[in-house]
Amino acid sequence: MTDLSTLWEVGVPLASAGGLGYAKVRAPRVFWSLVGLPIARVRFAVTYRSTMDVCGLTVQPSRLRAFVVRNVARRSDVQPVPPKVRRVRGSSTGMRVTLRLPAGLEPTDVVAASERLRHAWGVHSVIVVETKPGFVELRMTGYDVLRRVKMPRRVPSGPMTVPVALREDGTAFVRDYLKVPHALTLGANQSGKSMYQRNLVAGLARLRRVALVGIDCKRGVEQRGYAPRLSALAVTPDEASGVLDALVDEMEARFDLLSEHGASDVWDLPEGVRPVPVVLLVDEVAELFLVATRKDEERRDRMVTQMIRLGQMARAAGIFLEVCGQRFGSELGKGATALRAQLTGRVVHRVNDKQTADMGLGDIAPDAVVAVTSIPPDRPGVAVAGDSSGGWSRIRTPELSAAKAAEICAGYAHLTPDLPRLAPYRPEIPAQAPSAEPVPLAKPILATD
Repeated sequence: MTDLSTLWEVGVPLASAGGLGYAKVRAPRVFWSLVGLPIARVRFAVTYRSTMDVCGLTVQPSRLRAFVVRNVARRSDVQPVPPKVRRVRGSSTGMRVTLRLPAGLEPTDVVAASERLRHAWGVHSVIVVETKPGFVELRMTGYDVLRRVKMPRRVPSGPMTVPVALREDGTAFVRDYLKVPHALTLGANQSGKSMYQRNLVAGLARLRRVALVGIDCKRGVEQRGYAPRLSALAVTPDEASGVLDALVDEMEARFDLLSEHGASDVWDLPEGVRPVPVVLLVDEVAELFLVATRKDEERRDRMVTQMIRLGQMARAAGIFLEVCGQRFGSELGKGATALRAQLTGRVVHRVNDKQTADMGLGDIAPDAVVAVTSIPPDRPGVAVAGDSSGGWSRIRTPELSAAKAAEICAGYAHLTPDLPRLAPYRPEIPAQAPSAEPVPLAKPILATD
């Protein structure tokens, strides 16, 4: 009996400690919910005022407050005023705290102190987001959520919204084409750029009434597997020129339709006459700019002009651009920077030089360039996403194989709309060969009367 009680007293704590250690490595969400979150909330509640004071996030109290403290509370010392905590919420990835900033503090002051707050409260990261004037939200993560990407269950939804990756604060990064119609994705070889495109195509394939058009001048090695879900596919520069001309004709026809109904964009049209949205996927944009001979320059100039026209006007017609490449700067030729200026969304993976990071994010979020150049080569899929507002965040796409993406496109092939102007470029889907029937080894004997 004594041995059994000793085993119980010693074995249970050891098993519990071992289980928590295993959960910390293999199931960080479970470990954070059971251990990390309670400790972090206690540490935050106990050290909040002193942490804000040493981080320089307090202000001197107003005269009325000082008068009340000295004469009503009978205290001679008047403490500085930190931001007021409005709400504290825990989650499976971290903790969110809503703060009301006092007069004299601004969100940039909290952003500058985010690294000190991270160390003071023992969390993995602290991201400051301004929710409305005078209020900021501290989005803390208890562990590295980008180490093993697991998309959250609840993601934003909409008619043209596709969840693509996971942000470093545990929320989903989505491509909302109604808010950010055109985007540019950059990245070196083996950086995860193709993985990002697979997740994007897989999400778009599930949307109803969305036409996908692919341009892959590498003979279709990347986009050939998406053929069942593509309304058009160009695998050579000549075909790409024809597809772009057809898209411009489609855009002009849609503008005529908008003019007839007095609408500003396709979403104002009645559902019965509304044309399907079109997403153009360009795999390697440099192949459209680079030419080998002088006779190809005319075709290149025409393609660049058509893409610039699409970038400037196609949003109202329901045509959106997704441009990918390794580099995208003025060295590609005339019109490159003009096209890049039309691409609002920017996603930059690991790059080989700082100049490429400047091409993608230097003009909209200069602070994000340093974050791009610090992406390690052993973490493919990690990228920095920014937009014209100046905000940026680290993201990582979940792993998705090319075979799985092709399977998803084949499963939703029945949703592929037919566009008459793009019909000549509709990819041919090879018919599956019928399974051969087994040949009997024994020779059959005919029945006779």
